Amino acid sequence: MNKEQLAAAEEAIRFMKEHLDEDITSDQLAAHVGYSPFHFARIFKNATGISPRHYLSALRIETGKKALLKEPSLLMKVLLSIGFRSAGSFNTRFKQNVGISPRKFRAVSLPLSRYVRRFEEQELEETEADALLASAQRICCHIEAPESFRGIIFVGLFPHPIPDQRPVAGTALNRKNRTCTFTKVPPGTYHALAAGIPWSINPKDYFVLTHALRGKFPSAIEVTETSEIEIPILIREPLAVDPPIVINLPLLLFEQKEKNKAK
Repeated sequence: MNKEQLAAAEEAIRFMKEHLDEDITSDQLAAHVGYSPFHFARIFKNATGISPRHYLSALRIETGKKALLKEPSLLMKVLLSIGFRSAGSFNTRFKQNVGISPRKFRAVSLPLSRYVRRFEEQELEETEADALLASAQRICCHIEAPESFRGIIFVGLFPHPIPDQRPVAGTALNRKNRTCTFTKVPPGTYHALAAGIPWSINPKDYFVLTHALRGKFPSAIEVTETSEIEIPILIREPLAVDPPIVINLPLLLFEQKEKNKAK
């Protein structure tokens, strides 16, 4: 991808953000940046990993998250400004992408941010060795992060090349730990994605991940019951074309730890 094509993708994203209340089509975006619909779709997917329609949907949910954290009493006004015509359609899409309802998202954001911040000083537990020994399957992710990074790293195997649904397997790393191993993953095709969230005293920074580091394995991986796969993932500063991270990562960490407690 050359600079001109990358600039076209960035301009299309800028246009989306400024016209979230409109019924934007891929043909309209293509015309705006001066490409045929076919070439624009290819260029956009090469730049972002997903289609323009998928990206636009993620942008709308991300804007809804920001509104819920900022001023939930103005939600209906915000819904109209980001292209939703009813609270019901927004609630359905939000729960599908973020993992919980808008009401619950607003209610648990502060306690969840406090929960995550505990691990700035507390070591995250590693996967039990017995579970690893009992499985013939190994999907091992090795994360390479900037030396200066201080925060928590979320790693998961997702059904889409964007974290907008719950992963089939996921975990979190902190301190100097940069390796995790997944076992008992259902056979299928997945995308290995990672996000590094810097420690922050602002609760919003754990849910609206504009400044989070990003990383992904460049191709989808095929997992079988006996797969042994080594996956290197480099996390780096976010780019203008990176899709929003809409899934609620702190909630996934909390649920995982509660599930481990119950075993």
